[in-house]
Amino acid sequence: MNSVSRFLLIPALLLPWAVFNSTSADDSMPGAAPGMSLTLDELYASPSLTGTRPRGIAWSADSSEVAYLWNAQGHPGRDIWVYSVTDRKSRRLTWLADEADVAGNGVTEVAWLRGDHARLAYVLDEAIHILDAAGGDKVVARDQGIRAINGSPDGRKLVYISRSGIWTLEHSDGSWASPRQVLAVEDKQQVTEYQWISGRNAIAFSLTDNRPLPEREIHYYSGDGLQVDRVSRAFPGQQTAHYRLGTVDLASGSIRYFERPDERHYTWNWAVSGDGSQLFVNSSDLLVKHHRIYLYDIASGKRVEFYHEHDARHLRPDWRAAWAPGNEGLVILTDRDGYLHLYHQQSRQSAPRQLTSGDWEISAFWIDRQRAQVYFLANRSGHGNRLLYRVPFGGGKVERISSETNGMHAPVFSPDMRYAASIYSNDNKPHDLHLLDLQAGSSEQLTRSPGRVFYEQRWADVRYIEFPSHIDGTTLVGRLSLPPGFDPNRPYPLIVGSVYSDSVLNQWGGRQSHPTWGLDQYLVAQGYILLNVNIRGSWGQGRKHNQGLRHGYGIVDIEDLHSGVKHLVSAGFADPDRVGIWGSSYGGLMTMMSLFKKPGVYAAGIAGAPATNVAHAYPGQMWVMGEPIGEDQPNRYQQQSPLYHTGGLEDPLMIIHGSKDQVVLYSDTIAVVDRLIENQQMFELLTLPGVGHGWDNEAPEVRLFAFKKMVRFFNLHLNCRNRESPECPGG
Repeated sequence: MNSVSRFLLIPALLLPWAVFNSTSADDSMPGAAPGMSLTLDELYASPSLTGTRPRGIAWSADSSEVAYLWNAQGHPGRDIWVYSVTDRKSRRLTWLADEADVAGNGVTEVAWLRGDHARLAYVLDEAIHILDAAGGDKVVARDQGIRAINGSPDGRKLVYISRSGIWTLEHSDGSWASPRQVLAVEDKQQVTEYQWISGRNAIAFSLTDNRPLPEREIHYYSGDGLQVDRVSRAFPGQQTAHYRLGTVDLASGSIRYFERPDERHYTWNWAVSGDGSQLFVNSSDLLVKHHRIYLYDIASGKRVEFYHEHDARHLRPDWRAAWAPGNEGLVILTDRDGYLHLYHQQSRQSAPRQLTSGDWEISAFWIDRQRAQVYFLANRSGHGNRLLYRVPFGGGKVERISSETNGMHAPVFSPDMRYAASIYSNDNKPHDLHLLDLQAGSSEQLTRSPGRVFYEQRWADVRYIEFPSHIDGTTLVGRLSLPPGFDPNRPYPLIVGSVYSDSVLNQWGGRQSHPTWGLDQYLVAQGYILLNVNIRGSWGQGRKHNQGLRHGYGIVDIEDLHSGVKHLVSAGFADPDRVGIWGSSYGGLMTMMSLFKKPGVYAAGIAGAPATNVAHAYPGQMWVMGEPIGEDQPNRYQQQSPLYHTGGLEDPLMIIHGSKDQVVLYSDTIAVVDRLIENQQMFELLTLPGVGHGWDNEAPEVRLFAFKKMVRFFNLHLNCRNRESPECPGG
């Protein structure tokens, strides 16, 4: 039995009988199910009933304290809190977000500083503040876009990134000098990150240069009238960004760039060696078919190829690398054996030595150099999980470190690798901060974010299922949200979505890209069941599974979704006449294609910011859809674009799109609208003026308005068979 099967709470073929307890219910669609009875306004009110997610974790150099940003009252503004691993107590250091709705997001970043002169640096309202040991607070720098603040190893400098480049602040004689710019960038250039070079008064940095990209005009209306934005935005086949790496000497200001084989090639991660002599660059070509890792000598700039793997069908660039203990080569995360696992390659000439194996995948890893151990997050215990494990660097048994409770961890390790401060959540628990003692094997919860109202509700019952693809038998995994009091002996209206890749996640709210947790809970409370599917192209089920999406946008992915519908209908849980679907961006593409190519399967669909024409996607999407050249063009792109399949629309469609969208152009929605009007095919269009791609994540009033429209739309088309919704004509 594979690892996914071990995690299942619902055996695929025994779904109706294995888990659910039958409860009495009439055969009609229920109204609000017993349990959660909050409105959308109440679900998304401030303070949040799910609390404020901790973030900005930063460890002190001696690993004795960990700082984090949080709001105990559930407001969006965050303050600085510090937990001591010695006395096991948390204390609040700032009171800047008491009026959180006024203070915005509050503190956005925090960093520890060495030495007696200061304690912490933090960013608030585009200014750097220094908290000294006596509790004094002083602003030492102001700039736009300040981030990545970090103290030097000797405690004499503070380095940070702003929109204009890299800056340093120096401390001497009890005071901080004025900021000094050590790297200036031009418009459309951005420093992405930097690292200290051990033994030198220098840092290495990476830079993204968007100057080669073509510019486009985005026309939209806002409260101030007609607006025009000029944005750098490439389509497939056009010039792309350049990715550069270099070093800067902080004393002399001397800057040197490393020569790359092709600056257009992606940089997935990079790192300076512990002794400061070398730097590796984990990279690939634009189509992610060639995975290469280069080593650079920092002193001379000389480059050698350390690792190379080629796969003409490769799809996902989930590769990562890190320096091995003792700088003896690299530890590499790659799917060369079919699943994402760890390998140690000691030299250019040596063969990779596999450290982990199995039909499960690793999403991230960290090296404990002192103890020669590798920590990693994986779905070994079940597909939706990201739990913490470790394995000896020299080889041996994989050991689970996080608790027996399933869910998802996002750890930040202490410098001595004895502790990990981890943001943890599962389907039933919103995100909170936990401290893991990696040596003792114990854990402690540091924050308790949800408010009283949260615990008074009966939330959705989330389960995981397996089912076969109806086209090729591939095993698919689904995340199923069920109403309280679910009765397995009667069919329910089903909403598939929001549809996207990597959507089967065991954490509160599922996918975090959109704040749909409240919408999901509201729909479930109204008696809907919701389904997410780990479609082809997704992480977690191996290379063969994700490569199934190759040249397949709107083709194989919508078959995977249809397979989930078929499974739930055949099990008797879903009413085949009351199935809806929705998604945004790529999910909007799948929604449109599902309606256009599968009339009658879905009673209604909502496409948010839909990618209607893949010829206008980001160049990175060529990983999936291929280059815009070849004998099969333009047919290959047209087969993956809803724009060319509108003739199949027979079922109700709502389109939601912000007019300021720079990712999926609003004009691409209008192109579909033109065709539907020409063919007299009915649809609804909700235009959100001045709103960007994340239309449900920009302003609370926009989110609530759109979500309420969505609920009315689904109620109208999925609940009107027996006039069960007030939206029904004559209801």
